[in-house]
Amino acid sequence: MELEKFSYDNKIVKAFIIATVIFGLVGMLVGLTAAIQLFYPVFNFDLQYTTFGRIRPLHTNAIIFAFVGNAMFAGIYYSMQRLLKTRMFSDMLSWIHFWGWQLIILAAAISLPLGYTTSKEYAELEWPIDIAITVIWVVFGWNMIGTILRRREKHMYVAIWFYIATFVTVAVLHIVNSFEIPVSFMKSYSWYAGVQDALVQWWYGHNAVAFFLTTPFLGLMYYFLPKAANRPVYSYRLSIVHFWSLIFIYIWAGPHHLLYSTLPDWAQSLGTVFSIMLIAPSWGGMLNGLFTLRGAWDRVREDPVLKFMVVAITAYGMATLEGPLLSLKNINAIAHFTDWIVAHVHVGGLGWNGFLIFGILYWVVPRMWGTKLYSTKLANIHFWIGTLGIIFYALPMYIAGVVQSLMWKEFNPEGFLVYKNFLETTVQILPMYMLRAIGGGLYLTGAIIMTYNLIKTAYAGSFVANEPAEAAPLVKTDTSSGGGWHHVLESKPIMFSALTLIAILIGGIVEMVPAFLIKSNVPTIASVKPYTPLELHGRDIYIREGCVGCHSQLVRPFRSEVERYDPLGGEYSKSGEYVYDHPFLWGSKRTGPDLQRVGGKYNDLWHYNHMRYPDVVSTGSIMPAYPWLYEQFVDLSQTAPKIKALRKIGVPYEEGYEAIANEHLKIQARRISENLELELEGEEVNPELEIVALIAYLQRLGTDIKASKTAENQ
Repeated sequence: MELEKFSYDNKIVKAFIIATVIFGLVGMLVGLTAAIQLFYPVFNFDLQYTTFGRIRPLHTNAIIFAFVGNAMFAGIYYSMQRLLKTRMFSDMLSWIHFWGWQLIILAAAISLPLGYTTSKEYAELEWPIDIAITVIWVVFGWNMIGTILRRREKHMYVAIWFYIATFVTVAVLHIVNSFEIPVSFMKSYSWYAGVQDALVQWWYGHNAVAFFLTTPFLGLMYYFLPKAANRPVYSYRLSIVHFWSLIFIYIWAGPHHLLYSTLPDWAQSLGTVFSIMLIAPSWGGMLNGLFTLRGAWDRVREDPVLKFMVVAITAYGMATLEGPLLSLKNINAIAHFTDWIVAHVHVGGLGWNGFLIFGILYWVVPRMWGTKLYSTKLANIHFWIGTLGIIFYALPMYIAGVVQSLMWKEFNPEGFLVYKNFLETTVQILPMYMLRAIGGGLYLTGAIIMTYNLIKTAYAGSFVANEPAEAAPLVKTDTSSGGGWHHVLESKPIMFSALTLIAILIGGIVEMVPAFLIKSNVPTIASVKPYTPLELHGRDIYIREGCVGCHSQLVRPFRSEVERYDPLGGEYSKSGEYVYDHPFLWGSKRTGPDLQRVGGKYNDLWHYNHMRYPDVVSTGSIMPAYPWLYEQFVDLSQTAPKIKALRKIGVPYEEGYEAIANEHLKIQARRISENLELELEGEEVNPELEIVALIAYLQRLGTDIKASKTAENQ
């Protein structure tokens, strides 16, 4: 049979590689800055756009979607063409995908420091950017499926299976989680509220980790590791079991992020059971990768590419064992809301994603430029500096997490909390934060060394933009028999994609449909009322400043938490408290205390001074100051659109209330400002200042449940 000549498109791979390196350095630098802010608050720079609350989501988005995302696309575009023996379906779609993705990253880099955020973990970007993500993701999928359909290789290799699962599942996750009601060009409210919003968000959040940070990189592992080791994949059968069990089980595990919350127990239990089950397919993939190196272990000592890949796969194994263990309630009770979770996440991020990306770049760049790596010695130096960086990052955070949890829960013989002041626990772990920053600095240094090495490699070679190739055309034959059922399925990409979609939909449907349709899952509380217009503005300011990054709003049913956060009322959080919360603000980390019962705990003046001089009001505080709240005014023109939008999604504001909402806002604001002026002895406080609205919101938190308790006692 005559071979067909064609060429592989390396230009698009080059573009994604350059974006990967640039955004990797930027994302790591922002992360290092955020790490320093936690023990040296001066690094917040007293600027509105550089506080920890604003740059933390910038860091996570830059690393996940800019660094890891661009690397994922580079690896997929490189490997897919060679596995399918064809050029990408459309060069134009490839470049629309590339530039569209970079514009989305640019939009995120501008909007997040400006305070435009939904506050939902890994989904902070506002609705216009969400729409852009959807469009560009469709372009990517169109190009990928088109390439698969025009392939010259009959059977799809295992890496392609994971790429298909990534495209299908991320599309579903993004669309479902992004249902929101726009208020203005860059402001929206989540369509879901409270407990239901939490369930949808962590169904998305956990599976964003699964299907953006895991499945595509397993696909890349299955391609690049055998190439680098010059060995075949250990087990084809294990690959099949690994793929189908992983994508089916993963989608169920999201509720393990919400243990001891107000989520119904049946949903929490489902999340725990399927999380434990995840150990088997995850470790199946890890072992399939490590056993692929059989007979090549001598080369691992010499080849930095294999070193990076071995540590990456090992980190994947560690993270995917630890994650299920953290879903056990007895361990979760200790670890949740502490820095233990930060350590866990970064073992996966720095070890699995980062090191696999480094290994792929060191392997791909010399081949695309037709030369040898400039310096194997520098690559080995990068490996050891990066490994030390991970150790210096993770170990202090594990220690900090255990210290935090033990201090939060310690009672003296008389039955009182030993460390009642939350700040005592924060001050105790500051040395661990310093060591974490050293680890981040080492990791960034290694990435800078890699960048220099890759640039020198490129200059030493000659880039091949269109790499010549040839292959026999695909002959359509009967695939109904022979080679086993999965062998047949590999030749039917549309059916394969449809089965993948079914596999990932089952878990989400089983978990979410009852949570939305059975009213008893979210019992109401009569005393819980919608936020007043002023409180609503204050809540949006709280969201804008990223306060949820450090403060939770969820008192779990532990004696230690009830005693600490609601010593008089003795109430842990109830589902009915959150029915008007669009979005929910339970948080995932306590750098500061929980705020769900903070209303009435301090007077207005305390909050007024605390936001302006946090380290004076609370000695040793690492919270940044917010001087702009005392200069900026609440945008009263947005009150009516906010009321209208929330009414559309179920908040029971009376019809026409928006017409008088600002009058009510001014009355409440004037009352707070007058109280402040009395305490401040002559200092004027404009009632329209943002600090007044924020105080109103903070003073509201927990008062509904207190009102309910008072009514019961009367």
